[in-house]
Amino acid sequence: MKNNFVEKTSQFNTDEEEKRREKESFIKRFLDFVGALFLLTIFSPLFLLIAILIKCDSKGPVFYKQARIGKDCKEFLMYKFRTMIAGAEKMGLGIETSKDDFRVTRVGRFLRAWSIDELPQLINVLKGEMSLIGPRPPLPQQLPKFRHEERRRFSVKPGITGWAQVNGRNLLTWRERVEYDLWYVDKWSILLDLRIILKTFWVILRREGLFGEDGVTRDIE
Repeated sequence: MKNNFVEKTSQFNTDEEEKRREKESFIKRFLDFVGALFLLTIFSPLFLLIAILIKCDSKGPVFYKQARIGKDCKEFLMYKFRTMIAGAEKMGLGIETSKDDFRVTRVGRFLRAWSIDELPQLINVLKGEMSLIGPRPPLPQQLPKFRHEERRRFSVKPGITGWAQVNGRNLLTWRERVEYDLWYVDKWSILLDLRIILKTFWVILRREGLFGEDGVTRDIE
């Protein structure tokens, strides 16, 4: 009888936890949608200004689209404001960038310094491909770098900002970033997301972790 009681209690707790997670997931998606829609609306004049500046500064499109890996390892196109000259991936450091990278435009340097180039990802959030908060989406060619046990980071949607971004960003090694991502997946809650949002503003204002110790931006960025 005692064993049956323990099993039933354990099952009850598991079901309650599952229901709580489902409820919070619904709330997260609702907040993502409303938040992205609100921010896109109030930032629309800024988007227009940035578009004009980008076009005046260099030849090429306003937006930069890049294939990334999202929830359940599905590929999607992530949007950014273009900060480099056209065809930059075929020059210099390729997908990596450095502090004095000749491929970064004058406007692009400012956008990167204040993480403004990431704002178009609000469109990805609105489309349901990303969340406001979550692990950063890696490039398709980076997927094999994740060990089997690390792939549970793909059980949640990638975010514009995340736990690793507010705890070192480019100053972290690849493995350190993955560990932060996994911690987020295991500990996720609405309150944790709010904490990350507040901390993100502080990190941006202090311009922390823009580059690694060697002056290069790489890996999951």
